[in-house]
Amino acid sequence: RPTGGACEVLLLVDRGDNLWECLVRPGRKLKPGAQVLFGDGQLTATVEEELNDGKRTVRFHYQGIFLEILEQLGRMPLPPYIKAELQDQERYQTVYSKVVGSAAAPTAGLHFTPELLEALRNKGIQTGFVTLHVGLGTFRPVKAENITDHHMHLEHYTVPEETARLVNAAKAEGRRVIAVGTTSCRTLESAWKEGALTPGPGSTGIFIYPGYRFQVLDGLITNFHLPESTLIMLVSAFAGYESTMNAYREAVQERYRFFSFGDAMFIGDMR
Repeated sequence: RPTGGACEVLLLVDRGDNLWECLVRPGRKLKPGAQVLFGDGQLTATVEEELNDGKRTVRFHYQGIFLEILEQLGRMPLPPYIKAELQDQERYQTVYSKVVGSAAAPTAGLHFTPELLEALRNKGIQTGFVTLHVGLGTFRPVKAENITDHHMHLEHYTVPEETARLVNAAKAEGRRVIAVGTTSCRTLESAWKEGALTPGPGSTGIFIYPGYRFQVLDGLITNFHLPESTLIMLVSAFAGYESTMNAYREAVQERYRFFSFGDAMFIGDMR
């Protein structure tokens, strides 16, 4: 709680040396220099800088291991449409997640179980993984009249050497590359440089909408998304506007579930 009231602090980007970029709600009273106390005081913080969109840079002060303190005092951030408390927080993680840092789960990956991944491997399907940190901008609707005026969020990613090798070999041999999720799609398309997938860390603000020419993807697995979102625009760019709208009409008519724990679709050649 800050001096003068309560607030919620969502950790977004680790800038190092205990300094984090955070979303603070409500943040209008938290000016640079404001002190924030969490729990019984074993974790405190100082607001250092005001950013745009309600964000602040916040420096944390504590004794012990930061992630353990967060685990004790904090709660997993969930989208507002999930009303119930998750008894098992691993339910909002993919079974292959390893690295802390994302503001939300890459939800297309929630459909995969260890058994399903094993079944895919038994069919000779290779799997490669990327580390990516989903940003809050993923969920913001496009408000600009002209979509090219929409400011896209940055997402930080790492493409391992092994994943780059698998993808480059598949492209060279004419085999398909299928992304699980729109964020994985943006990562692959951003890391494709000079005719190959480049390993290593990076940041992307790529905005994919109809007219975009895909370099890597041959297929996409994704959930059903909000209208007027950058996500549905990416799907429209890959599947075509009319095909996408037909799929969404079918989903609404058949009462499919949308969003994080909702239904998914496969887009691509079913061969």
